[in-house]
Amino acid sequence: MTPLELRSSLSLASIFALRMLGLFLVLPVFALEAAKYPGGDDPARVGLAMGIYGLTQGILQIPFGLASDRYGRKRVILFGLAVFALGSVWAALATSLEALIAGRALQGAGAVSAAVTALLADQTRDVVRTKAMALVGSSIGLMFALSLVLAPLLVSFMGLAGLFALTAVLTLGGMAAVVWWVPAEPERKDAKRGGLMEVLRDPALVRLDVGVFMLHAVQLAMWVAVPALLVQAGLAKSQHWQVYLPAVLASFLVMGFTLFPLERRGYLRAVFLASIGVILLVQLGLLWVGQAPTLASLAVLLVAFFCGFNVLEATQPSLASRVAPDHARGAALGVYNTLQSIGFFVGGTLGGWLLKHQGMSGLFWTCAAGMAVWLAVAWPMRAPSSRAANHA
Repeated sequence: MTPLELRSSLSLASIFALRMLGLFLVLPVFALEAAKYPGGDDPARVGLAMGIYGLTQGILQIPFGLASDRYGRKRVILFGLAVFALGSVWAALATSLEALIAGRALQGAGAVSAAVTALLADQTRDVVRTKAMALVGSSIGLMFALSLVLAPLLVSFMGLAGLFALTAVLTLGGMAAVVWWVPAEPERKDAKRGGLMEVLRDPALVRLDVGVFMLHAVQLAMWVAVPALLVQAGLAKSQHWQVYLPAVLASFLVMGFTLFPLERRGYLRAVFLASIGVILLVQLGLLWVGQAPTLASLAVLLVAFFCGFNVLEATQPSLASRVAPDHARGAALGVYNTLQSIGFFVGGTLGGWLLKHQGMSGLFWTCAAGMAVWLAVAWPMRAPSSRAANHA
C-alpha cells in the first residue's frame, strides 16, 4: 500500500470500529437491560427494539449509497454519523421501551456502511483493495470480541443508558476522523451518476448480494444456538469470550498468511469458494457435536468458522467495489449492504423459529443447506481483472 492508501484504510477502519464498538457493547446485555424499562415485560417488543436497527439500516443503505455517488462520500458519511449519534442520545434518554425503540430506529437511519466502503474503494487500487477491506473487517471483528469482554463490566456501573451515551461519544470520534484524518475524496471525472437498475442487472454483483445475505443470515442463525452449546459444554456465559476472542485472533493470523499471498498468485476464486465450503463444513460439524459438545470441539469449529467468515468479509466488498462501474459504486455497495442487513434480520428471526420448532439439528441442517445453495450460486464467479491505478 502507498502511504495514502494506508492512511485511508486505517482512518476509515477506525470509523467502522468506533461505530461498531458502540453497537456491539449494547448487544450482549440488551435483552436483560431492556426488560427493566416500562413495557419491557413483552419479549416481542424487546426483540423489536433490538432488531429495528437492522430494519431501518437495510431500508436506507441504497438511498445513502446513491446520495454518496451524487453528493460526495464524506458529506454523506458525516450526515449519517450525525443521525446515528442523535439516535444514540435519544436511546440514552429513553424512559420507556417505546422511546428506546424510536432511538434504535434512528440509530439505524444513519446507514453509512455503503458510503464508507465506496470511499475506501475510491481511494485504493484494485491490487490492494482486499487488504484494505480486510483491515475494516478485522477492526469490526476485534470490536465484537472486545465488546463481549467489556459489556458486562460497563453495564454494571453505567447501565444501558450509559452504554448508549458512550456510543454517541464514540460516534463523535468517528466524525472527527472523517474531518481531520480521512484523505480528501478523489476528483470525479465521470459526469454519470449511479444507476440502481444497472447494478441490479449485473450477474456478478447479484451473486455477491446473494452471498452477503446468506453469510450473515447463517451467522446470526447459528449464534442463536452456539452460546447454549458452550454452556452445555461447561463454560459459563460470562466466560464465553475466552473462546470467542482466541478464535477471532487465530482466524486473523490464518487469513493474513493465506488470503493475501494466494490472491497475489491468482487463486482468489479458489480461496473464496473454499471459504464457503469451510463454513458449510462447520455447520455439519456443529450438527455432529451438538448432542454432546465439548469445549475443544466447539473451539476448533469456531476457529474454522471465523477463518472462513473473515476471508469472505474481506473479499466480498472488495469484489463488489471492483466489479461495479465507478460511477455506480455507491449504488452497488448500497444494495450489497442492504442485503447484509436483511440477512441479519432474517437469520435472527428464522434461527429463533427453527430452534424452537425444529431444534438444533433443524437449525444446523438449514444453515448447511443455505451454504450449499450459496456455493452453487457462487461457483460460476470469476475474479475481476485489476484496473489501472488511478486513485492513489
